[in-house]
Amino acid sequence: MARPKEFDRDEALDAAIGVFREHGFEGTSTDMLVRAMKIGRQSLYDTFGDKWQLYCSAVERYDTVETQAHIETLRSQKQAIAGLRAMVDRVVAEAHHGCLGVNSTCEFGQTRPELSRIHLAADHRLTAAIVGHVSRAKIDGDISSEILPEDASRFLMAAFAGIRIAARGGADDHHLQTLGRLAIRALQ
Repeated sequence: MARPKEFDRDEALDAAIGVFREHGFEGTSTDMLVRAMKIGRQSLYDTFGDKWQLYCSAVERYDTVETQAHIETLRSQKQAIAGLRAMVDRVVAEAHHGCLGVNSTCEFGQTRPELSRIHLAADHRLTAAIVGHVSRAKIDGDISSEILPEDASRFLMAAFAGIRIAARGGADDHHLQTLGRLAIRALQ
């Protein structure tokens, strides 16, 4: 008779996310994962498959949680421009923690279709939310009428990646805050 799992799958996956955020796929060993996840090697394989399958599950969970947090931040403000500012501020505040989405894109680019599909699904959800807020901010007169909402969304997503990469490269809080302010100013 098989033993029941003695760990919380989501907690273990969150621990794996932490390791992958810090070390990437190639820099992470199975031993690092089982120590962080506090599970045995066989439990890792039985529950998540191999290291690549675990990585994809971690990226998918990370993208889902992070996208939802961005959308909630956007919606937390009454004015659309304030929601966009709040989202940029959130990225700046969290930038030193590393971003599994950006890191995995830097590590793999478009070479892994299964990973690209995960990122694309999250990008579609976040892009739609940003486009809606930019459209509202344009109607309110807070964003230039010349800026297309889709272009603004792509710009903000690139700015987020840049802010996170700058943080990973050692940029201090003042530098990151300046990048965030300039991202919003570019829309006005």
